[in-house]
Amino acid sequence: MLGLLKDIMLQVLLSAILIFQVPLLLDRQWKSLNRHKEKDMDFFRYRKHFVITCGVSMLLCILISSMNEFYVPLNLGIVPLFIGILYGSRRDGIVLAATYIMLLAWIGEFSYILIPLLAVWIAYPFLPWYSAHFSKGSKMEKVGWLWSGLIPAMLIIIASRVMDGKINNYHLDPDELLAMILYVLTGIFLAGFIVYGIETTQERLIYTRYYTMQQSRDGLQKLLEMVPLGMVTVDRQGGVIASNQLFMANLKSIFPHLTSRDLAAEPLIDVLEQTHEKEYIHSKFHNALLGEETNGEIVRCGSRVYSVSVFPFRRLYQEEVTEVVGILHDMTELERMRTEFRNAERLSLVGQMAASITHEIRNPMAVVRGFLQLMKEKSPDELDHYYRIVMEELDRANGIINDFLSLAQNRDQEKEDCHLHDIIQELSPLLWADANLRGQSIELKLATAVPNMQLNPKEIKQLILNLCRNGMEAMKEKGVLTIETKRSEDDVELYIIDTGIGIPEEERGRLFEPFFTTKSKGTGLGLALCLSIVQRHNGTIAVDSEEGKGTVFKIRLPLRAYAQSVLPSSSAASAASAE
Repeated sequence: MLGLLKDIMLQVLLSAILIFQVPLLLDRQWKSLNRHKEKDMDFFRYRKHFVITCGVSMLLCILISSMNEFYVPLNLGIVPLFIGILYGSRRDGIVLAATYIMLLAWIGEFSYILIPLLAVWIAYPFLPWYSAHFSKGSKMEKVGWLWSGLIPAMLIIIASRVMDGKINNYHLDPDELLAMILYVLTGIFLAGFIVYGIETTQERLIYTRYYTMQQSRDGLQKLLEMVPLGMVTVDRQGGVIASNQLFMANLKSIFPHLTSRDLAAEPLIDVLEQTHEKEYIHSKFHNALLGEETNGEIVRCGSRVYSVSVFPFRRLYQEEVTEVVGILHDMTELERMRTEFRNAERLSLVGQMAASITHEIRNPMAVVRGFLQLMKEKSPDELDHYYRIVMEELDRANGIINDFLSLAQNRDQEKEDCHLHDIIQELSPLLWADANLRGQSIELKLATAVPNMQLNPKEIKQLILNLCRNGMEAMKEKGVLTIETKRSEDDVELYIIDTGIGIPEEERGRLFEPFFTTKSKGTGLGLALCLSIVQRHNGTIAVDSEEGKGTVFKIRLPLRAYAQSVLPSSSAASAASAE
């Protein structure tokens, strides 16, 4: 009995060799997938190795079974036979079946009665519907289909021994009966275990590979999103394989109603057919499929400017171009900055020339004004009116020249540690005098925790004076001009608020352009000068206006980098007490 168990265990191990070979075959398959262009996970591309293993296992089981002392069959070689038939091709099944029959004949276990019976059950798995159901079934369904062919075959093998006279009442004892039962049960459970193990191993390895590939894909997608360029990969038919959000944003600037679903539904080439550059796009795409690269070509699409690069992509160990990688860089803002920089260079040169010219003009004007005053003293009184008009115009021209020189100077003015509220308080009498003449009033709302700052007092005075006078000129009688300061974490905010007529929306965008003015006698340099002063202090200026309600100018001045005292100035304290 112990020998019986040893024979059965040895055959079980020989049959189970299949399970241990599956991971090796799958690993070879995946390595091949990395070298060849194969889209499906076809484990049985290596069915030859699998079938050979089944044949070797079948041979060893038959050889061992021929050595036992029992009349009952202990040949588990039928298990690898059926598994090889079901997992292999039809040709493989025929070879295995023929090999099995020849091995039985060779070791003397062949029976004429067994021939038709065994042939029927060996041919049974070859039926198309049987193979189709097996290949498409789940793990347990495959086990069931295997058992439906294996169990009858094993029973027929036992029956053939009885019919052949090798097992009869004289030889049958409890040990032989136990051997038959063990043979059938071991074969059933061994076959189910092997199929279940093969399917489980395949699923696990496929899942592991899929998870690894998905992680790589996610990592690549994150990398694509981090790249400050619009990137897209398309296949040979133009279908989008991968793209990042920046590429989608660039497309939306051309096609506002385009969605990601639209991009996935039709080839990218068809989407871009609607552009004026469709011939260019077709040409670059087809050239890339032929292996030609396009690097950094400038393309204009409406008001946008793009740098376009197109590269062919070949998979490892392949010469044919399988995909095309496109890189889109929106150069619109950069081109605008380049244009502005070139214009600024030209304007700077013109400004320097104009500054030297106006400086030379101012000297003769001073001489002319001086002689006009002398001539006025010696002329009749009825000519005083004309002299006054000429001198007022000379003064106005001199003011324009001064503003222009202030606007044209590029060097940073010296700054000193001072308090914004002190500058406002120094200007307060002058502003009140101007407001009283117009029948208007001024309100100060100065914060109590504004620190000292690095400012140029002369320029800040000019900034506040220009904005306040603009506000007064925009208001009618009884208008209120408010000067307010606020402290934020990183800067100090200065507000000049008037209750005037407001600024039309179409004029707000041009307020800070030199020589743009809405006044009949304005020079158009006041707000441009204010912008220049704020920029020299590394600040910002913004305007908010509503017609009929007034205008707010908001200036942000950054605090100095080193530690500052936040004690309120005396002027701020007095302003707060006055309120």
